[in-house]
Amino acid sequence: MNILVIGSGAVGIGLAASILSQKANVSIYARGETAKKIREDGIKRIGLFKHYAFSKDDITVYDNYSKIPKNTFDYVFITSKTTSNEDISQKLNENKEILKENFKIIIFQNGFGNDEYYLRYFDKKNVFSARVITGFRRPERNISEITVYTEPILIGSLQKENPKQLQIIADMITSSGIKCELTNDIDKYLWAKMLYNCTLNPLGAILNVNYGKLTENDYTIELMNKIITEIFNVIKASGYSTLWNEPEEYRDIFYSKLVPDTYNHFSSTHQDIQKKIKTEIDSLTGKVIELGEENNVDVSTNKIIYNLIKAIESEF
Repeated sequence: MNILVIGSGAVGIGLAASILSQKANVSIYARGETAKKIREDGIKRIGLFKHYAFSKDDITVYDNYSKIPKNTFDYVFITSKTTSNEDISQKLNENKEILKENFKIIIFQNGFGNDEYYLRYFDKKNVFSARVITGFRRPERNISEITVYTEPILIGSLQKENPKQLQIIADMITSSGIKCELTNDIDKYLWAKMLYNCTLNPLGAILNVNYGKLTENDYTIELMNKIITEIFNVIKASGYSTLWNEPEEYRDIFYSKLVPDTYNHFSSTHQDIQKKIKTEIDSLTGKVIELGEENNVDVSTNKIIYNLIKAIESEF
C-alpha cells in the first residue's frame, strides 16, 4: 500500500508517522526547510499515545509532482491548510498518472465542502472527507505532537459513497494509537465542528483573546448566539443536519462543556493572524455565507465577522 501525504504540518506528519507504524509505504509532499529537515532526520510522533520515530530512509519526500513515478499511490491524504486546495487539486489533476486506478483521496482539513475542489476533477467515488478534532502541534519541522484527544477521527463521504472501502485506513490509524472510525453521517460531524469553529475561531482572533474570555462578555455572547442561530438556519436550509436539532440545544452544551473544556485555547485563525499569513476563513465562515446566500438565509452576523478577518488579512 502506497500513501501520499500532501501537507507537512502537524496533522500531516502525525498521520504519516501513524501509517508508517503499520508498515505502509508513505511519501510526503513537502518543500523548503521542512523537506530538507525530513530528508535529513526523518519524522517523529510524540505526545499522547505511543511515540514513533522513523529515519530518513523510512519515508520518501517529494517537492515536485513530476518526480513521482507513474501508477504509484493507492491513497492521497490531504492535510494542508484549506487555502492550498485550489493549487493541490489542480496539480493532482495535471499529474493523474501518479495515482493507481482505484485511488482514494481523503481530506483531513478544517471547514466544510473542501471536497468540492477535488470533485471538479475526480469522481465522487474517489473523494472522502475526515473529521479531525484530535489536537496536533509541530514543535519542530519534522515532529508532530498529539496534545489533545477527545473523540475518534471520523472518515466518510459528503457525497454518500460507502466508506467501508476505507476500513483498512481506519484500522491502521487506530492501531497506531489514535482511534479512527467510519461513518455514513460525516456531514453531521463536520457541521458540529463548523458550529464550534465558526463561533469561536474568527471572533477570538479579532479580539485577540482565548475561547474562555469570549464567554465572559455580554457583547461577545450576543454575537456568538447570533452566529450559532444563523449557522443552524443554513444547515437546515441546505438540506444538511448535525448532532443537535435546535440552536438552543447546542448553546447549552457549547457554554457548559465545549468552551470550558478548551478555555485557554487560542484558535488557528488567531495563530495565522499572529504569523501574518492567510487564514482558513473561506472554508469556515465563508462557507456558511456561501450556503446562506444560495438558500436565502440571513447570515449578516457571519458576514460582519468574515469581513473583519478579511480586512485584517488585507494588511499582510
